[in-house]
Amino acid sequence: MASLFNPNPPLVSFSSIRPSSFNPSKMVSNFNQTSIITNNTDVIAHTKLFSSSLSMATGCSSAGGDNTSRKLPVLLFDIMDTLVRDPFYDDVPAFFRMPMEELLELKDPTVWIEFEKGLIDEAELEKRFFKDERPIDFEGLKSCMISGYSFLEGIEELLIALKEKNYEMHAFTNYPVWYEMIEEKLKISKYLSWTFCSCKNGKRKPDPEFYLEALRHLKVEPANCIFVDDRKKNVEAAKEVGINGLHFKSADLLLKDLCLLGLDISPDTSSP
Repeated sequence: MASLFNPNPPLVSFSSIRPSSFNPSKMVSNFNQTSIITNNTDVIAHTKLFSSSLSMATGCSSAGGDNTSRKLPVLLFDIMDTLVRDPFYDDVPAFFRMPMEELLELKDPTVWIEFEKGLIDEAELEKRFFKDERPIDFEGLKSCMISGYSFLEGIEELLIALKEKNYEMHAFTNYPVWYEMIEEKLKISKYLSWTFCSCKNGKRKPDPEFYLEALRHLKVEPANCIFVDDRKKNVEAAKEVGINGLHFKSADLLLKDLCLLGLDISPDTSSP
């Protein structure tokens, strides 16, 4: 099991364990019973590891320190194909009535990246979308994208559970100003802040400076952050600067990974 106090955290993915349904209470209970301890040395090691992870999750130190003003760790989420379905790979080729291979061959190879970094506006994207600058139904394209945005299965429930436990969450995404269309449809800001978007910051993952800029802005140590992304290269880039990386595959596996890192995502049963 990975510890959040590991200065060189491994790429964490516990894909061999898949819960049958989204049940935070059951999963946390199972996590507390997963280790089989066979001797006193194991007991000590297990206790220290669990204490470290729990301290990170609560913001309290086992040595007696207390950071009551901020609950740790801070969570950084990629958006497309991590929290939200990306319409580009299925819906957009259908909109242009061509297979993906043909679309990739005909579209301008750099214009979307420039749009993501905020270097060009919508008018320039419309003009240069295809290499030959053929006219396109730009408003129709935007409507196609909006129609395709939806939470991935189980994600909104997980965000609700994290929000209820007062975890600090931020978007950390390569996306253009169209993130506003996602917000208008899905209201993601109910759960996290659109703090780090490539169109606002002028940088894209996996640029290490983008990650370091986020750490400076948040005023948090890398080991006190967890970053989640569906692209392994982006997770590995986070690891290179000391951030704990989780390679997203599904909501239930992400829940398992977060529980294994010591986060408390069990339902609050204290209220009457």
